[in-house]
Amino acid sequence: MKNKKYKIVIFTDLKDSLENTFKSTLSLAKVFKGEITLFHVKKATDVVKKESQLSAMRNLNAGYLEMEKQINKIVTAYSRKFGVPLFYSCSIGNVKNEIAHYIDNEKPDFIVMGKRAPKLFNVLGDHIIPFVLKKHNGPVFFTDQRNVLEMNGDLSLGMLSDSEENSLTELVKQLVTHSNKPLKSFKISTSNPLKSTIKEAIGTKNIEFVFDKNDKTLKTISNYVTINKINLLCVDRGDLRKNGNSISNTSQITEIIDNLKIPLLLTGQITQN
Repeated sequence: MKNKKYKIVIFTDLKDSLENTFKSTLSLAKVFKGEITLFHVKKATDVVKKESQLSAMRNLNAGYLEMEKQINKIVTAYSRKFGVPLFYSCSIGNVKNEIAHYIDNEKPDFIVMGKRAPKLFNVLGDHIIPFVLKKHNGPVFFTDQRNVLEMNGDLSLGMLSDSEENSLTELVKQLVTHSNKPLKSFKISTSNPLKSTIKEAIGTKNIEFVFDKNDKTLKTISNYVTINKINLLCVDRGDLRKNGNSISNTSQITEIIDNLKIPLLLTGQITQN
């Protein structure tokens, strides 16, 4: 993970929270030496009304130019403000199809999505989140509207897994080097009672919490995350195709996102080419 320039794409609807999404993404990019692209899709039905084919084509062209002008203005402003090169891409069409096309062609290493208020987010999540997770095997980063991720000595990192013998991923090891605080590991067990232990790991203390698995487990873990002032929680995605009942399934991930008020990183495989 040392020589490659990693591709980080923000899937955005260009809403007001975009600046905080970008700030958190910039922190992530500094750790993994990545380049950031903003990708925006506008539904064709938002551009084309019930008119003739010629009028529809004109509306599409005009809509695309207007959209490109808007995102270019945003990217240029952020690039100047934060002193980093930024890229952008946009399209008009079916949202899922355009996202799939982008992933297939650009092959991003990290995908970034901004979290929403619970009710709005559930509507979005029912359609986009499961689709993205099935389409993209790599890491997915969910930013929070209010709590911006900052990579400094005050970073408090947590890791959630339902594997009792889970080794730290390369992603988490990279992140730990940017924190002066112990890594707090949250694990879900079907046999052990609630407990906490402390052990040495990768040069610093790793505080480990183990929870019984029940209907309130994720809510309880969310409370522990808040109490321990975690800034970023990493979730072991596992294999969605093999772990239908684990925390890596999309419904569980959505519940975790709904309960957390901090940025969330779903771990995944990154190509080494």
